[in-house]
Amino acid sequence: MAEHYLSGERVHQCWDNSLSPLLTIDPGDTVVLETRDASNGHLTPYSTLSDYQNRPTGKGHPLTGPIAIRGAEPGDTLVVEILELKHKGWGWTGFRPGFGLLADEFPESYFTIWRLERDMGSFRPDIRLPLAPFCGVMGVAPHEPGTFPTIAPAAHGGNMDIRHLTQGSTLFLPVFVPGALFSVGDGHAAQGDGEVCGTGIEAPLVVTLRFHLRPQEHLPEPQFFTPTLLSPRAQAQGFYVTTGYHSDLMECTRKAIRYMIEHLVRHHNLSREEAYILCSTAVDLKISEVVDAPHWIVSAYLPQSIFV
Repeated sequence: MAEHYLSGERVHQCWDNSLSPLLTIDPGDTVVLETRDASNGHLTPYSTLSDYQNRPTGKGHPLTGPIAIRGAEPGDTLVVEILELKHKGWGWTGFRPGFGLLADEFPESYFTIWRLERDMGSFRPDIRLPLAPFCGVMGVAPHEPGTFPTIAPAAHGGNMDIRHLTQGSTLFLPVFVPGALFSVGDGHAAQGDGEVCGTGIEAPLVVTLRFHLRPQEHLPEPQFFTPTLLSPRAQAQGFYVTTGYHSDLMECTRKAIRYMIEHLVRHHNLSREEAYILCSTAVDLKISEVVDAPHWIVSAYLPQSIFV
């Protein structure tokens, strides 16, 4: 079983099953690869709000790959073991007008740089988040010919932003084209379930993955195994939870986050913009129930352990 290395010097920013692989491996092989942050390297640890506002946008996530797996055929399942993810000491979070869960309520851009040290990220001296790096985009080439944007998830994977696909997890992807043509990117050092402002802690990562095949399993969409839902550190001091009810699940979600922002502003001396950032990076959304028509409940969980 060989180990390979793939730098982030060459990236692609769309899904296209006609792309030539940068690397071809055998099942059982391991790949250590570099991923760029979501800004495609235009932001640095020293960037400002102006840099964030003026960065190039619209081309899609920078993805490392494609990687071809010998013997992979349509109908197979690609098994991706996530062995290790390392950050590079910094990350960023921001939001801009017109994007995010509460886009209409935040008409101005906001941006912050995070200092990442080992397994903790500092928001301000009294607020520190436990880190759990993962890649927001992991996927294979789609069945359909042509180019497709990276922004939306689909049956082939893509921009799923599932924060539980961290070290120790295993992702199962349906294969649609020979070789599978796997790509990865959009690294996050941490994120809340929902990524409500549109970004987590966006960060370049070093990622170690091992690949296997399950012949002709005909998986319809991505599935995964994860060893835990919440880190023990996040659970240590409990959670403050806001809820939202409505006949529309998205409005339930908006209400729960609005109430959490109000809580953070009132009780933790944050601006509304800072509170929105914290909701995106630390708060987990959960569907609490969908059976009591016509109203459903969404809950937002804030770990109290982040407050030093």
